[in-house]
Amino acid sequence: MTATGTLYGLGVGPGDPDLITLKALKILRAVPVVAYPAPVEGDSLARSIVAPHMTEGQIEIAIRIPIVAQRFPAQEVYDQAAVEIAGHLAAGCDVAAICEGDPFFYGSFMYLFERVVTDFPVEVVPGVSSLMACSAALGAPLAARNDVLNVIPAPLDEAELKAQLEHIDAAAIIKVGRHFAKVRRVLADLGMTARARYVEHATMTSQRILTLDEVDEASAPYFSMVLVHQRGEAWR
Repeated sequence: MTATGTLYGLGVGPGDPDLITLKALKILRAVPVVAYPAPVEGDSLARSIVAPHMTEGQIEIAIRIPIVAQRFPAQEVYDQAAVEIAGHLAAGCDVAAICEGDPFFYGSFMYLFERVVTDFPVEVVPGVSSLMACSAALGAPLAARNDVLNVIPAPLDEAELKAQLEHIDAAAIIKVGRHFAKVRRVLADLGMTARARYVEHATMTSQRILTLDEVDEASAPYFSMVLVHQRGEAWR
């Protein structure tokens, strides 16, 4: 039987190319095929992270995904990408699928994983997640001792967001973007504004750290996060 290639799901971190792990770097440089998510038009953030580390002659597969809530995940796009990737794997070529942050922490790689894992070997390489990057950028430990850390998606409706935040020890509110006004309003209603911290594009050259009052709600990017701790500081 002819040996097949392996699909590697590479977590490449939150944006700084230096935050890729040594294991992911070795695999990235060795594989003949690299796949990555990209918008329908324009450049891929995931590719920009690994660009300094790629080698000449690698085949590239841009998985162009419409980032629209009603169509996400874009099943037909992942179906097509899985077929293309499977062709390389069947020919004995390893493929690295790049994922910002960590592949299995809200990572798009999971949609390729489910389509490929029953037919080909797959290895997942963990990456530095946005939670750790934002915590480090803000100088705000996520949790301590017996704290329970809640990870809360900002797209939740306002009542559910408030219910999730009412009794937290610590929380990371992710995917803030266009939901910032709602998040700020809920935190104010709960009296948590002073204990909340906002960061966007953590570890990237465009990184910004602002108070909630300083954020322009119309321009908060998808890659923004609010950390909040009930004690203000985890070490207290």
